[in-house]
Amino acid sequence: MSTARFKVKALSWSPYIEPVDVATASEEQLAAMQVTPSNTRVSPYVRTLAHDPESYVARTKLFNAIMYAKGGLDRAERELGALVASAVNRCVYCASVHARRYVELSGREDIVEEIYVRGLEGPFDAKTQAIVDFCKALSETPSQATKEQVQALRDHGMSKAEIVDLIHSAAIFGWANRLMHTLGHSVPVEAK
Repeated sequence: MSTARFKVKALSWSPYIEPVDVATASEEQLAAMQVTPSNTRVSPYVRTLAHDPESYVARTKLFNAIMYAKGGLDRAERELGALVASAVNRCVYCASVHARRYVELSGREDIVEEIYVRGLEGPFDAKTQAIVDFCKALSETPSQATKEQVQALRDHGMSKAEIVDLIHSAAIFGWANRLMHTLGHSVPVEAK
């Protein structure tokens, strides 16, 4: 029996247009790029969005409020909502990022492995299945989400406010995935 753990491959994202060069960016672009919650580096995606600093700041404040707000839905479940939406929308870059974040926050490699190997049909534990089914329906066609799916979330202890947080995490990735597809594409991270 293998003891190897399932790993989600890290991907890079390559824009179709030249990202803003930090060295020659305007003051407004530099200020906009400071809104990102990352303490690491300014990614090509951020530098691409910084071509329109006002829109980038508005997008990032909304994204941060949805994904990083204190209270409400657990961060791991927000990441699961993002992962499901990204899987439905076939955004492999976002799916890989949010799969890794979900595993970091939840420790549930089994869920991510199931999604990568068999897709969104499961089987998952009952609460995870309720989250996956609801976010999948929202991401395919929002009107497909049913009262029964909402009730399944409530039956697993989710409050109305937590369900709204889940809706927001899936919805922002309905938008973000399409934006990433339009502006660039994922590429394998080069081995070093």
